[in-house]
Amino acid sequence: MDLIEQTKAAGVVGAGGAGFPTHIKLAACAEWFIVNAAECEPLIETDKFLCRTYPHEIVETAETVGKALGASHVVIALKEKYKEEISALQNAINNRQSAVRLHSMRPYFPAGDEFVLVEEVTKRVVPEGGLPLQVGAVVDNVGTIMSIFHALKGQPVTDKYLSVVGAVEKPVILHVPVGTSVLECIQAAKPSVSSYSVILGGPMMGKALRSEETVEKAVVTKTTGNIIVLPADHELMKKADLPIERIRTRAKSTCMQCRACTDLCPRNLLGHRIRPHFLMRNFAKEGLMETDEAYLKAFGEAVNCSSCGACEMFSCPMGLSPRQVNAYLKQQLREKQLRPERGSAPAAKTEKDSRRIPTNRLVARLGLSKYDLHINPECRAIAPQSVYIPFLQHIGKSAVPVKQRGDVVTKGELLAMATDGGPSANIHCSISGVIHEINENGALIRGREE
Repeated sequence: MDLIEQTKAAGVVGAGGAGFPTHIKLAACAEWFIVNAAECEPLIETDKFLCRTYPHEIVETAETVGKALGASHVVIALKEKYKEEISALQNAINNRQSAVRLHSMRPYFPAGDEFVLVEEVTKRVVPEGGLPLQVGAVVDNVGTIMSIFHALKGQPVTDKYLSVVGAVEKPVILHVPVGTSVLECIQAAKPSVSSYSVILGGPMMGKALRSEETVEKAVVTKTTGNIIVLPADHELMKKADLPIERIRTRAKSTCMQCRACTDLCPRNLLGHRIRPHFLMRNFAKEGLMETDEAYLKAFGEAVNCSSCGACEMFSCPMGLSPRQVNAYLKQQLREKQLRPERGSAPAAKTEKDSRRIPTNRLVARLGLSKYDLHINPECRAIAPQSVYIPFLQHIGKSAVPVKQRGDVVTKGELLAMATDGGPSANIHCSISGVIHEINENGALIRGREE
């Protein structure tokens, strides 16, 4: 099998984002192949751990993928403050006499955003609503690279490295089977507070789990890279709970049109048409938009929002919620079946470098400084007695089960097959055991007693 077939068979998906099936992304030709090791959000430790621990595997796989794409430039991009990681990767490059090169970035948010990263490395701007491939680039996360490395050796995606940080005894890297309970991961890190909430991912764009029930139901998937434990009353959790009509009232009474949200918007700085202050002003008048044309004129720009959260988590001096407004407006545009025109040739603004958001200032603004410890966490493995494996861990269509209740399965065995006719990905057993429950949504596997 070639690279694409091996990647598809192994069920590799984007490990650092929404989980786009990787075999589809690799079925292309590109001038640039960029490995994203910038870790977009604060506190996350996983990609740094992988760079320190597996530099030779990362460089080797980057070479292989770059060759398959026909790329003349293969680049690993990471923040300049990652001294140990840069040293490890550079040593691997030197030992292999590799043409792979490193690109060091200032520590700003959101350095790991694909569009921002592509412009940083190539000086080309991805069109609105477009893909990096449109400007000759393919981007993969470090975790994805490691999954490809194992796929080339015939090993499917069955395990995840992830960091557990925040209000815990000590940050830790965990190596766990896909489907492991999030609660079991949290308990392994020993929470330092009795009442806590959880964010899966980073503090800016992660998924907030507000109740004990949602935490208990959550499991590690192929895209889980970080778990943040926070006191239940932390401001980040309070902000996530605001209802949309409360947000509308606050926007109407408090927004002073200072433009800070727009001036610091990462996509606006790339030349994309997105002005959060303009959308906030019109949001209070949404009910007055009587025609589709008026609605598009007032709110069409919302589709260009990347939901990075810079506007509401850092920029707004009044603590308003432009990102949540944009998310609401994007949903309304979808329901109304309105499709704004997209700009095909944006140009980055000359002032973008002076308007980057420093990561350390962002951490302070988020109230997370006490958790930003700058240590190299130890890595521990967890071997759970049971796992629940969802069949939709990626963008696109759910995988279709090929096993039945009561089947005895082994780790790495195909559990659900990628669906034809759209993006999909194979799902494999992450532990050996017996299938106790299975339906179109997922499977519960319990390990066999020795």
